[in-house]
Amino acid sequence: MTPVISFIGKSNSGKTTFLEKLIPELVKRGYKVGTIKHDTHNVLKIDREGKDSYRHKKAGAATTILSSQDTLAVIRDLEEDLPIEQLCLQYGDGVDIILAEGYKKGGHPKIEVTEEKSPAELFCHKDKKIVALISDNNYNINLPVFRRDDAVGVANFIVQGYLKGSKVGYFSLEVNSNPVILKPFIENLLRGAIKGVISSLKGCEDPKRIKIRIEDS
Repeated sequence: MTPVISFIGKSNSGKTTFLEKLIPELVKRGYKVGTIKHDTHNVLKIDREGKDSYRHKKAGAATTILSSQDTLAVIRDLEEDLPIEQLCLQYGDGVDIILAEGYKKGGHPKIEVTEEKSPAELFCHKDKKIVALISDNNYNINLPVFRRDDAVGVANFIVQGYLKGSKVGYFSLEVNSNPVILKPFIENLLRGAIKGVISSLKGCEDPKRIKIRIEDS
């Protein structure tokens, strides 16, 4: 299963703000990142009245799928809150890691984001699956503690502990100076074709880094 790490903490502790720093740090290293946000207050509304998908649901559809050239969304009725492990199995394909916000329960690794000054208020005393803390406070505790501005340090921690050996490599494509986001199948196809051609050239038998630039007048 795709590795998953939950960022947990009390409301307004800074989980989303830190993930906004961490995600691009992992992406620029060449990893594909998926995220899950756990809505504990049951206020999730992604369908708007008047839209075709809303009309489908209102007519009685249990599942509505919205599909376009580059996006897929599923709106589905649930009888109970799905465990994060099931969500990762169903929707975790095509990414190297899933970063979740919430999901205090479960046996997956968790990183606690906290503003608490008293160590006694930390969740990690009750949950042995918490592997690190993010806080600007100092604690005498047997866990790694990262500052709130240390997305690089947390990215290093995650790569070493959960992504080492899983990285395929970095691949990027720009056309007319605009980055092009590729589906995994297309990326792997291009990667294999380019490396295959380059490795057949004399002196290029084991290419590790390839840079191609084409300009047409």
